[in-house]
Amino acid sequence: MDQEAPIFHNVTASRAAARRAPRPSSVAETGISVLYLGDLLVKQLFEQGVLDLHQLSRGSALAGSVVEEICRFLRDEGRLEVRGQGSGGVLRFGLTDRGRASALEALNRDGYSGKAPVTLEAYSARVRTQALSDVAIRRDTVTAAFADTVIDPALLDQLGPGLHSGRAMFIHGEAGTGKSYIARRLVRLLEGEVLIPHAILVGGKAVRCYDPAVHQALDDPAEALPAAQLYLEDGHDPRYVRCHRPCVVTGGELTMERLEIQYDAATHIHQAPVQLLANNGMLVIDDLGRQRMSPTELFNRWIVPLEERRDFLALSNGYHFSVPFDVALVFSTNLDPLTLADAAFLRRIGYKIRFSALSRDAYLAIWQQQCQAQGLPFEPALAEFMIDELHARHGVPLLACHPRDLLSLAGDQLAYRGGGAPDRETLAWAWQTYFGDFSDPSSGSNRDVAANRRDAP
Repeated sequence: MDQEAPIFHNVTASRAAARRAPRPSSVAETGISVLYLGDLLVKQLFEQGVLDLHQLSRGSALAGSVVEEICRFLRDEGRLEVRGQGSGGVLRFGLTDRGRASALEALNRDGYSGKAPVTLEAYSARVRTQALSDVAIRRDTVTAAFADTVIDPALLDQLGPGLHSGRAMFIHGEAGTGKSYIARRLVRLLEGEVLIPHAILVGGKAVRCYDPAVHQALDDPAEALPAAQLYLEDGHDPRYVRCHRPCVVTGGELTMERLEIQYDAATHIHQAPVQLLANNGMLVIDDLGRQRMSPTELFNRWIVPLEERRDFLALSNGYHFSVPFDVALVFSTNLDPLTLADAAFLRRIGYKIRFSALSRDAYLAIWQQQCQAQGLPFEPALAEFMIDELHARHGVPLLACHPRDLLSLAGDQLAYRGGGAPDRETLAWAWQTYFGDFSDPSSGSNRDVAANRRDAP
């Protein structure tokens, strides 16, 4: 019974997806011209060789009836020919000389040759129907989602309404207070699944949208069906992938170019920007102020999307278009917000939430969690030694990152020595290794480096 429950859940979810996005049974129902779909099939045949009807259907994510319609069109044009039959009597197709020439021309125009795209209109409608505003976020839900996390309840009472509102959030505080960790876990509150298209057709070009490195796909029971049943007209449109709501995290590597459509001149393929990948989910811009662009440039990029809930993009050929902007935007920084943004932009961010140093009890709770996570015995006296002797003596605030980092170093030392349990000597060694001593030995000074330790990550 336990093994059947997930399968039943997946089948039910798949049927729900089919109601939201039924599978097209004709070229007309795809919303895409037979000319583009014909080019898509000849590109796949050019790259993969002779393919049967099932393989073409799987590669294009189109029903068998649609693929047959496209193949008839290509045969009438002299670009496709039958190359016999495969197992089960399924026809196999290959390109003619004319077909190979047309494939090269098509690849030069648009290098995309994956699953068939959806139209921009269909994508925009899909984003609106699975909007974040449909997710009900309540206090009890927030509390349950963070039950395994040591966090000030007052912070949750700011983060929860902030995410519920759909307005941008500005999380700030010194490094090591847990901002990034908590920001990433906020996606737990965004329940439900969404349909992410493999690609969107815009101005005759396919823009890749589904990214397995970003989107967490849900298992689809159709993958386990026999090949002959995969290409019927029932089920949800497989041009979409059923996914959890996305959470995209980007940090200091973010450039202005990554916020626009990416174009690879070598492959002639367009790739969606990070905010489009995050649609119907969350986008966390971590380490704000450390990007390869000024904060002013970054903030100016978001003014229009935040106000109009639409983003304006352009293809490599200059074709401009707009898409819905349904993103929970979270900025996280350890720098002073007043040095990053002007008052005009800060007004547009409804929630400014500060993360501070931990209380004694919270530090002890995280220490105990980390001991358990790292397979070390928890000794309350050792945790209190860290607080009263090391943190207090050196003036280092109690930050959420310290228990994990210090215990990890202590564990390394114990493993090097052949095992054992942490003691005061091991923890003092971990402290010295973690914070270091940056005093100048040539000066003869043994001054403490508390100023450096206050800024520890």
